[in-house]
Amino acid sequence: MTRVSFPDDFLWGTAAASYQIEGAWDEDGKGESIWDRFTHTSSKIKHGDTGDVACDHYHRFQEDVALMRELKFKAYRFSISWPRIMPQGKGKVNQKGLDFYSRLVDALLDSGITPLVTLYHWDLPQALQEKDGWANRDIARWFGDYASITARHLGNRVKLWTTMNEPQIFSTLGYLIGEHAPGIIDPLKYFPVSHHINLAHAEGVVAIRAESSTAQVGTVLQLPPIYPRTDSEQDQRAARIMDGLLNRWYAEPVLIGSYPEDMLEILKPLNLPIEEGDLERIHQPLDFVGLNCYTRIFVHHDKNVPMLEAMIDLEHRLPDARYTAMGWEIYPPALYESLMRFKNEWGDPPVYVTENGAAFDDEVVNGEVDDQPRIDYLKGYLREVRRALDEGIKVKGYFLWSFMDNFEWAFGYTKRFGIVHIDLNTQKRTPKKSALWYRELSENGGFEL
Repeated sequence: MTRVSFPDDFLWGTAAASYQIEGAWDEDGKGESIWDRFTHTSSKIKHGDTGDVACDHYHRFQEDVALMRELKFKAYRFSISWPRIMPQGKGKVNQKGLDFYSRLVDALLDSGITPLVTLYHWDLPQALQEKDGWANRDIARWFGDYASITARHLGNRVKLWTTMNEPQIFSTLGYLIGEHAPGIIDPLKYFPVSHHINLAHAEGVVAIRAESSTAQVGTVLQLPPIYPRTDSEQDQRAARIMDGLLNRWYAEPVLIGSYPEDMLEILKPLNLPIEEGDLERIHQPLDFVGLNCYTRIFVHHDKNVPMLEAMIDLEHRLPDARYTAMGWEIYPPALYESLMRFKNEWGDPPVYVTENGAAFDDEVVNGEVDDQPRIDYLKGYLREVRRALDEGIKVKGYFLWSFMDNFEWAFGYTKRFGIVHIDLNTQKRTPKKSALWYRELSENGGFEL
C-alpha cells in the first residue's frame, strides 16, 4: 500500500458560490442579479429551476459552518453576492448584506476555518447589466468600488482574496454562447467584455490592497488542457487557437502583462478596445493564483467558425475512458498539466487549487450516501497534485468542489457535486462517504492508495 502525503501547512478546504447556495434572493435589501433575472425568464434552466431558495445557506450558515468544523475543513472558499452588498451595483450600500458576510466570517474564524473570499462568482447586479454590464468599460471602476467597500468591512479578518472566478467561463457562456446569464450571443461584444473583466480584476486588486495591508490577493482561472481531436495539422492549429481563446487570453494579461501575440494577430480586424496603459494596469502583482480544473477538452478544425476556425468537441468520447454525470472525462493528468503551466510559462506563482471535483448520481440509501466513485476520482486527481509538488510547483492548498449539492447553473438541481447531500425538499444535510474520507485526509495530511 502506498501513502500519498502533503506538507503540514497544506490548506485543505472546500468551496461554494453565493448564487448556488444562499437563496434569500430578494431578502434584507438584496438587489436583483443577472441570475435572478435569467432563471426567472429564461427557458434554458433544467426543469425551470432557480436559485431563489437553493440550499438556504443565508438562513442556515451557522449549521453549515458547524458541519464544516465537524468535517475538519481547514478553509472555506465562498463568494460575495455583489447585489447583496450594493443592490444597484454602485452607490448605496446595503448594510444588512455586509452584516451577513461579517457573521459568516466570524463563524468560520471561531471554528478555526480560514475564509477565502471570491468577490465575483457570476451574479452581477441586474442594474449594471442594464447599463451594458461587462461590455461597459466603466464596470472596472464600479467593481473597484465594490471591492473597496467589501475589503474595508472584512479585510481586518479575511486574509485570502480572489477577484474573479473563471472569467473565461462566465464571459464565454454569458456573451458568446448565451447558455448562462445574461444570455447574450454576440461575438463582437465578447472581446470587449473579456478586456473589461481583466481591467476590473486590476481595480479589484488595487482596492483590496488599499483597504487591507495584510491581504493576500489573487484571481481564479479555469485552465483545462486542450487537445486536438486528431493528429492532423488543422486540428493541432485549432487546439492552439482554442487554448489562446480560453486559457492564454485570460492568464497572460494578468500574469505576464500581455495578450497572446498569435491571438492579437487573428483578432486584429476587430479593433480591440485596448487603450494605452491598460496592460500595465492589468498586470498587478499577485500573491497567488487560483486554479480550477476538472478535465481536458478536445478541439477540432471547423471552417465555419469565423476567424478562429476552431470548435470544442463536446461529444468526443474515448472508448476506455470514464466519465462523470456531467459527461466530463475523468482524466487526472489534466490537473498536473495545468499546474505545470504556471511554472513553465507564467512566472511560477504560488497556486491554490480552488476547484476540483465531480458530479455523480448520488442517492441516500438507509440514511447514507456511498459515493465511492467520487473518492476514487479525488485520489486520482490528488496524486497529480502531489506529482506537481514534486516537480517544484508551489501548490499551497486544495479546495474541493463542492461543499454541498447546489444549483448547478443551466443544469438546475440535476447534477450533484457536493460531498454533503442536500434534500431539496427538507434541506437536510447528509455528509456522503466522500466527506468522511476527506475529513481523514484533512486531519492526517495524506491518504492510502
